[in-house]
Amino acid sequence: MIRKFFLVLAIVSLPQLGLAHGDQHKKSAQPANFIQEDWGIGANKSEVNRTVLITMTDKMRFHPDRIEVRLGETIRFQVKNDGKLMHEMVIGTKPVLDKHAELMLKNPNMEHDEAYMAHVAPGKTGEIIWKFNRKGSFDFACLMAGHYQAGMIGKIEVKE
Repeated sequence: MIRKFFLVLAIVSLPQLGLAHGDQHKKSAQPANFIQEDWGIGANKSEVNRTVLITMTDKMRFHPDRIEVRLGETIRFQVKNDGKLMHEMVIGTKPVLDKHAELMLKNPNMEHDEAYMAHVAPGKTGEIIWKFNRKGSFDFACLMAGHYQAGMIGKIEVKE
């Protein structure tokens, strides 16, 4: 009887665990379960090697728009929105960003929150903490509807 109770309790708890899955990338003081992407993996503040300030403007530009990173380096991107519009910084590969930008045009109010993204309100600062454990050329962009298409993109070169 006791075994059945715990089995039923475990089964009933499964849907609640599934709901928590969407929260795994939220920035918090607790360590997260990060997912390896082609362009690296999320990291904790304790792993940061250096901080890079990125400024976003309503001229649809990032400053700087080119960043060099050493393989294995963990970067804390401080992402500052100097504009009057909502902006975001999303790190990825060009094909992933192209696909995501297309979805954002169709669903401009789509909500998403991954470790490689920072959504930043006007006048505010956000952050991304990312470990570049893969060598290559990667991109970052603002995927708010129309911003990507206006050229709000940048490049990250990861070298040994």
